[in-house]
Amino acid sequence: MLEAAGVNFVAVRPDVNEDEAKARLNDAAEIAGELACAKALSVSALRPGDWVIGSDSVVSCDGRLFDKPRDRADAVEHLRFFSGRPMILTSAVALTLDDAVDWQHVSTATLQVRDLSDEFIAAYLDAEWPEVGYTVGVFRLEGRGVQLFDRIDGDHFTILGMPLLPLLGALRARGVVQL
Repeated sequence: MLEAAGVNFVAVRPDVNEDEAKARLNDAAEIAGELACAKALSVSALRPGDWVIGSDSVVSCDGRLFDKPRDRADAVEHLRFFSGRPMILTSAVALTLDDAVDWQHVSTATLQVRDLSDEFIAAYLDAEWPEVGYTVGVFRLEGRGVQLFDRIDGDHFTILGMPLLPLLGALRARGVVQL
């Protein structure tokens, strides 16, 4: 997303224990926000003087929080649970400089999952596995995952995993990007 938007960046893997935050918090917005900040701060410590972006997404459905599936069988269970229900996707982004959070934004989208048959789930995973195994909602909207839904309410970039438009505004306000 950043590359397509013309933002120069270097990707650095953060060193963050996500399980700790997930065990301590039970609100999707708090978890996504805290993890976005923690990821940015983790990298910020290694990159003094650089603006660092961190992001995270959390999926909830009927009050249950979901992680990325552990394996294909777990993905099947997730998809069966989502079937016919609204999935809430919460994405957060944080901007840090010199070990301090300067800005943060959390956004949500509601994705109404259509009724999914076991046959559809099997065919879908045959076509999309293992790529969707790396996603918290077991879908890629830019791929066949769009077929999981009857309706989507929310920002496209939030659904892709990072509220890009608010982030671009924050980067412009700080003179990081000039577009």
